[in-house]
Amino acid sequence: MSEKTSKKSKTSGLSAIGKLYLLSYNGLQTLGWTYLLWVSVVYFLNRGTLDGFWNEIKWPVIIFQGAALLEILHSLLGLVSSGLMVVVMQVYSRVFLVFGILMTTHGGAASPGLPLCVLAWSITEIIRYSYYGLNLVNSTPQTLTFLRYSTFLILYPLGITGELLCMYHSLDEVHEKKLFTASMPNSWNYIFNFYYFLIVYMLLYIPFFPYLFSHMLAQRRKVLGDVKHKSM
Repeated sequence: MSEKTSKKSKTSGLSAIGKLYLLSYNGLQTLGWTYLLWVSVVYFLNRGTLDGFWNEIKWPVIIFQGAALLEILHSLLGLVSSGLMVVVMQVYSRVFLVFGILMTTHGGAASPGLPLCVLAWSITEIIRYSYYGLNLVNSTPQTLTFLRYSTFLILYPLGITGELLCMYHSLDEVHEKKLFTASMPNSWNYIFNFYYFLIVYMLLYIPFFPYLFSHMLAQRRKVLGDVKHKSM
C-alpha cells in the first residue's frame, strides 16, 4: 500500500473532532511559520543585525516550535500515521536547540546559524503543514506534493548546518557559565557537564543525519513515484 493511499485510509477513519483538530493545528502552524518567515525577511531587508535577530523572532519561534511537541502526542494517539521514533528525533533536535541553546546563551542566539535555521524551518513547515492540512480534505495539489517531498534535499542540510552552528557558537558561553552543569558534592550525589554533553550531542548528528535523510529519500521515491505513475 502506498503512503498516499494509507494516509487517505487513515484520514477517512478519523472522527469529525479529530479531523477538525488536525485541520486547526496544521492551519495555525502554517500561518505561524508564514508570519515568522515574513518577519525574518523584513528584519534583514531593514538591515537588521544578528545580535538583534533572536529578540525579533523569539516568541513566534518558542510558540510554534514548542507546539510541535504535540506531534509526538498525535503519533502516540494514532491521529497521524508517522512513526513515533522518527517524529521524536525530528521534533527533539529543534526543541532542544530552542529551549536549551537559543533561550539560554547569547552566543547561540547571535550565531549566523540562526537565520539558516529559521529559513530552513519556515519554508519546510509552511509546505509541510499546508500539505498535511489539505491532505485531510483530499485536496492536495501535485505541485505541493512535489515540494513536500523535494525541498528537504536542500533545506534539511541547511537546517542541520544552522543548528550545529548555533550550538558551536554557544560552547564557550556554556563552558564559562557552567550552564546546566552539576559538580560534586551536591545533594543528588551526581555529576553532569553540559559542555561535554553538547559536544557529544553534536557528534551524534553524524550517524542520525544519514538515517533521517535516507528515510525521507525513501518516502520521496514512494510518494513521487506513485504521483508520476498516476499522472501518466
